[in-house]
Amino acid sequence: MNNYTETIAYLYSRLPMFTRIGPAAYKSGLGNITALCEHLHHPQKQYRTIHIAGTNGKGSTSHMLAAILQEAGYKTGLYTSPHLKDFSERIRINGTPVSQQAIIDFVQDHRLFFESLSASFFEVTTAMAFKLFADQQIDVAVIETGLGGRLDSTNIITPDLSIITNISLDHTDLLGDSLPKIAFEKAGIIKANTPVVLSERQTETEAVFNLKAKSEDAPVYFASDFYQAAGYERFNHFAKYHFHHQPEPITVACDLTGLYQMKNIAGVLTACDVLNEYGYMIHEDMIHRALSMVKIKTGLRGRWDLLQEKPTILADVGHNEGGLIETIQQLKSSGKKLHFVIGFVKDKDINKIITLFPKDATYYFCKPDLPRGLDVNELLQIASAHHLNGIACNRVSEALQKAKTQANADDIIYIGGSTFVVAEVL
Repeated sequence: MNNYTETIAYLYSRLPMFTRIGPAAYKSGLGNITALCEHLHHPQKQYRTIHIAGTNGKGSTSHMLAAILQEAGYKTGLYTSPHLKDFSERIRINGTPVSQQAIIDFVQDHRLFFESLSASFFEVTTAMAFKLFADQQIDVAVIETGLGGRLDSTNIITPDLSIITNISLDHTDLLGDSLPKIAFEKAGIIKANTPVVLSERQTETEAVFNLKAKSEDAPVYFASDFYQAAGYERFNHFAKYHFHHQPEPITVACDLTGLYQMKNIAGVLTACDVLNEYGYMIHEDMIHRALSMVKIKTGLRGRWDLLQEKPTILADVGHNEGGLIETIQQLKSSGKKLHFVIGFVKDKDINKIITLFPKDATYYFCKPDLPRGLDVNELLQIASAHHLNGIACNRVSEALQKAKTQANADDIIYIGGSTFVVAEVL
């Protein structure tokens, strides 16, 4: 493996990768990541960390918080998954993906060890992120969980703050078939005497988080106790989010424009307040500047991403019930003719998700280009049974092209259903 292409091909082909093959690649437990980090001399202990879990919103929250920490002068690592276009997106320092050479060197130096463990793709990439952050002597890393929390490979860090964004039904075969069961897994990132911010207060899960926090003597902060939604204005490339807040109301302009970001921003603002209590130096003007240019500072894509005007083309990675409900509500509230370019992966409850989509829209069904992708004809059959009218297309690009041909200038074309559908159009 002398070049980047060969190195990435090795990672994808030799290591079980959840995003490509699904639950068969999932390894629960912290044994392998513990062994990897011992082998690497515990790189995750060489800088401060902030740990973020949740069903929806953890990616946006991670990028917003990383942008703020960068603006506040901290050399900031950001570890997220999955990537959209290139593997290196998963590991960023001050918004810039780590170098291809650093990835090549890490794999060459440690391949024999992680092969001896039969380590998964995510275990190896987590260890890689920890090591590359240490090599670059960062100040703080924002670490997003991959799946769940309690048994997630990232859960060997001792963070300054934990953040849990939202709980919705997703990966129920691995995390549990109810909101409280899933919340129990996410609550696993709550550590002893370490504050935790909950971006959203949910009746079904609140007791789970309070119980875990109490057992760990961890201070709990529900964002809605400090920042209550008071209004939203969307423009083409930014939105204004208004909050009731003491001692005075606050308005934040952000270049992430989906209405669902209201809860995530409340969580981020609360997190900044808590971090300041624990010794960080994050001023209000830094927060405002950073949130106005999250995409520029961190490279985030795929969140209510405006790709074109006339017709409006939006791409969003929301792919489960909780994420899609709010997205579709916002689309319907526009009052415009809607066109959906959608595809899914096999391990989703498609029969349930498909009921969320409006019957008066036009659909262009497709299959994301990976082994987990749901066959487009099967998707068309399920959608037709739920009275959604559309056509099956061989590729995502073909589906988008047909939507462009059919849409009028005032219409909206929405691309989504799966992160991997969005990745193919960016």
